[in-house]
Amino acid sequence: MNYEQKILEAEDRLAIRELVDNYAYCADTRNAQGQMALFTDDTRFEVYYDPKSETPSQIITNSKDLLPVFNNLNSYLSTMHFNGQNTVKLDGSKATGITYCMAHHLTIEDGKQKLMIAAIRYHDIFVKQNDKWLFAERKLLVDWIENR
Repeated sequence: MNYEQKILEAEDRLAIRELVDNYAYCADTRNAQGQMALFTDDTRFEVYYDPKSETPSQIITNSKDLLPVFNNLNSYLSTMHFNGQNTVKLDGSKATGITYCMAHHLTIEDGKQKLMIAAIRYHDIFVKQNDKWLFAERKLLVDWIENR
């Protein structure tokens, strides 16, 4: 791999990390439209509340249908998603990756603060369209939930 190829690969890796981080930022700022714009039109979004199950709890196959999923975050007073380590394997204008996330969800119940923390792994397929990386597929696997 020559120097120019290394630079292009580094740029792609940075753009994919920014995509992943923008997803979390849009979630925490309740920007559902911005979050939806990070996906291809024919995206596939799967949620697994049991990560050992081969059957998803929820499947969405169109970016426009993501709005209710992302708007559901409005049921929380506040959220904070911390993205951790991630891996990316590039293959031209496609890539795969796994990102770890600790998602904190704050509510007030009976005048008391409640915190739900979810340990999440995202299994992603990314595509580069018009020089922009997007989610083509995102699998959200909830490894565990803690309520405080």
